[in-house]
Amino acid sequence: MTEVIGIDLGGTAIKLGRFREDGTCVKSVVVTTPQPSTPEAVVEVMVEAIAQLNGDRQAIAIGVGTPGPADAVGRIAIVAINLVGWQDVPLADWLEAKTGCPAILANDANCAGLGEAWLGAGRYFRNLILLTLGTGVGGAIILDGKLFTGHSGAAGELGLISLYPNGPACNSGNQGSLEQYLSIGSIRRRTGKEPAELGDMARVGNPLALDFWTSYGRDLGIGLTTLVYVLSPEAIVIGGGVSASAEFFFPAALGEIERRVLPSSRVGLKLLKAELGNQAGMVGAAKLALQLIS
Repeated sequence: MTEVIGIDLGGTAIKLGRFREDGTCVKSVVVTTPQPSTPEAVVEVMVEAIAQLNGDRQAIAIGVGTPGPADAVGRIAIVAINLVGWQDVPLADWLEAKTGCPAILANDANCAGLGEAWLGAGRYFRNLILLTLGTGVGGAIILDGKLFTGHSGAAGELGLISLYPNGPACNSGNQGSLEQYLSIGSIRRRTGKEPAELGDMARVGNPLALDFWTSYGRDLGIGLTTLVYVLSPEAIVIGGGVSASAEFFFPAALGEIERRVLPSSRVGLKLLKAELGNQAGMVGAAKLALQLIS
C-alpha cells in the first residue's frame, strides 16, 4: 500500500507522520526544532527523522507544512515565521536531493485545512473553508477536494480580509482586518483576559463573558458572510485555540450569516468545530504528498 510522510514544521517542534493512502498513521515522531532554526539545520533534523520513519521501507513522497507562504507550485518556502534566515528556501529541492522522494510544500494553515478536509470535520464535504483562531487568524480554501492557493500560491489569507475599515492597524498593512477582532491578542486587548479564562467564565454563566462571546461571534459571522458570498462553501470549519469556546460564539456567528446571506448562497451550510487539533497540519501535509503522486 502507498505510504507518504507528512511534516508540520513549527518554530519549536517538527511533527512527522507516515501515512497510508486510507489515512492510517503508521508511525509518528516529534522532534525539537533546532536553535538557531536556520534552513540547513532544520533540513538536517528533518532528514534524520524521515529516515527514522522510513525504516526498511521508503515512503514514496513527502509533504511539508511551513509557517509562512510557499510558491505557487509548492517548491520554495518564501518566508517562514519564527524561523531564522528563511527567505526563498528551495526546501522541496533539498529534501528530494537528500531523501530521493518527491516533495511538496504548503502554508501550515493550508495543510490544516487539507487535514480537516481529509480526515477531520470537513471529510464529508468537497467544498469548504477552514479558519484557525489563534495567535493569528489563518485560513484555507478547499474547492472540489483540492487546496486552492491562487495563481501565486498566496490565496487563503482569510484572516486578513477587511472587517471594519477604520479598525486597528494590521501587520499586513490592512486596517480593521478580521484578525484584529478574532485573534488571541485582540481578545486580550478588548477584555484584558485570556480566551480560556473567558470560556471558563461563560461555562458558569458569567454575563460579561457571555456578552463578549456573543459580540465575538457576531464579528466572526460578519467576516464569514463575505467568504460565503464569494465561495459558497458546504461547510466552514473553525479551529485554533479559541475554538475551545465555540459553543458560546457559534450561535451568534450563525445568526449573522443567516441574517446577511441570501438563502441561495448558503444552502445546507454547516459551521463546524475542527476535530484534528494540533495534528491537522501533519495530516494535511500527508494529503498534499498523496495528491502530488496521484
